[in-house]
Amino acid sequence: MTETEAEPIRRPRVRMTGAERRDQLVTVARACFAEKGFDGTSIEEIATRAGVSKPVVYEHFSGKEGLYDVVVDREVHTLLTAIRDAIQTPRAGSRRLLELGTLALLDYIESCPEGFQIIMRDTSESGGGGFASILNDVIVRVEGLLIPVFTSRHIDPKAALLYAQALTGLVAMTGQWWLDNPELPKREVASHLVNLAWNGLHNLQSDFKVMTEPPAAKP
Repeated sequence: MTETEAEPIRRPRVRMTGAERRDQLVTVARACFAEKGFDGTSIEEIATRAGVSKPVVYEHFSGKEGLYDVVVDREVHTLLTAIRDAIQTPRAGSRRLLELGTLALLDYIESCPEGFQIIMRDTSESGGGGFASILNDVIVRVEGLLIPVFTSRHIDPKAALLYAQALTGLVAMTGQWWLDNPELPKREVASHLVNLAWNGLHNLQSDFKVMTEPPAAKP
């Protein structure tokens, strides 16, 4: 047998530790869930992409739901940490906090589009509430920032929660739109959001009332 005809050298497969295998499966599953959603992804596909058998996946996770929960939890932690760090900046004024929180969410969408797709779209498919949990945490923090502003302007502080819901939803839903329409630069998107939110908040009136009357009920 000549040298060119010699059989290729078979290198032994590098054996992963349990932690390494678990991380690999989470990474593979993350890509699958982002691409096909929770319902469209199977354990068999995850195992095939990872180069393992299905029992290996079940050995590390209870099933697709368990693996999915781990993927979502990691994404939730990453995003929530980024937003918390941003809005905990010492001595930042209200406008700067609004800008920092908006940019933190847009930064995450830009750097982790797969993760944002998963927690924004797929939590509703599987019955989870990852993104809702993030929003609730941010809403509570925004409410705390608004209460003293409302009090100083003689606006009922009980309304701060409503405004916090509206502001957080504005940024979150626009972020979801931006994921599908990335033509606008990130800072331009942030500027439009903060312009709308800040100038609205900056000129709040304590006695503002809706002037339009509801249409008369039909007999």
